[in-house]
Amino acid sequence: MAGGRSFWRDLSLPAVVAGIVAVLVGYTSSVVIVFQAAAALGATPAQTASWLWALGLGMGLTSAGLSLWYRMPVLTAWSTPGAALLATAGAGLSMAEGIGAFIVCGLLITAAGITGWFARVMDRIPQALAAALLAGVLTRFAFDAFLSLRSQTLLVGAMGLAYLAGRRWWPRYAVPGVLLAGIALAALQGQLHWGAVDWQWTVPVFTPPRFSLAALVGVALPLFVVTMASQNLPGVAAQRAAGYAIPVSPAITATGLATTVLAPFGAYALNLAAITASICMGREASADPARRYTAPVVAGVLYAALGLAGGAVVGLIAAFPKELVLAVAGFALLGTIAGGLAAALKDEHGREAALITYLVTASGLTLAGIGAAFWGVVIGALALGVQRFRA
Repeated sequence: MAGGRSFWRDLSLPAVVAGIVAVLVGYTSSVVIVFQAAAALGATPAQTASWLWALGLGMGLTSAGLSLWYRMPVLTAWSTPGAALLATAGAGLSMAEGIGAFIVCGLLITAAGITGWFARVMDRIPQALAAALLAGVLTRFAFDAFLSLRSQTLLVGAMGLAYLAGRRWWPRYAVPGVLLAGIALAALQGQLHWGAVDWQWTVPVFTPPRFSLAALVGVALPLFVVTMASQNLPGVAAQRAAGYAIPVSPAITATGLATTVLAPFGAYALNLAAITASICMGREASADPARRYTAPVVAGVLYAALGLAGGAVVGLIAAFPKELVLAVAGFALLGTIAGGLAAALKDEHGREAALITYLVTASGLTLAGIGAAFWGVVIGALALGVQRFRA
């Protein structure tokens, strides 16, 4: 375990709120896609709940465990593009074949960590491109926050004013203030629906795997590729842009092992988080960078708790107005976006390539089933190579 810091002494209210917001954003932004992925494989309601149990437990243990071990913020997540892939590629396959593909994907992720090849790839990406990649990934959430003014002008406007006031007079508590202002106003407007929450323990369902060539080629390999390119790549970029030199290979290995062990219960792919991790790695989580590791620990505990009570997830998501969640996420990420852009555009010689990386990533471009984060790095690196060759 790195260092000798005391977790309870390092824990603060901003870190707790950052962890809560990260979990809230993580679930509300993509849990519906996970439901669609499970449905494509013919999951029963019990199996779908088991997926949430396995994913929540996997994210909780890896997030809290890695953050406590390194005393640096490490947040993991389920693979959102992987779930989108399963929603289409999983059609026609049995649940047993899907589970077999999940195990193979987990083993491939583990191998990528143990061999160190993914860390070597990340070491070759210039810092300016990594910072631009991070800013591009997060920009969509800032856009969504301000676009929410159209449907919830009063709610989002009040939260925006709370953010500005917080940044001016109590910067450490700006994001908690935004969250409290949003919840208070939503409650006054009768927009909180706690009655939909059904607190029941989830019973995990073990599905024996079946390995087939169709599932290997059609699901396991594409799932591995999109998880590494669209999730782990920006995840590492987010850590480095925030100034944390977290060992890449052990972290990737941990997510691969967790995927492999929990795959029979529905954990299709776990990876390093980027968007939600940025909430936990910014100044809003703590003024002291050395204490920000407590935020993903809080998030990990919540992820595990929600996994154990998977049936409550849908109710919790329905309890909050969608615009409230989007506004909290967008305002919480403004500082990280600004820092990423500043680092990306600082060097005049690589400024244009970094700008291209940012624009491609922020555009949401998807080619060959691989998301914008991968293509932003590829096209940005190509632009940088051409510039250096010309020079």
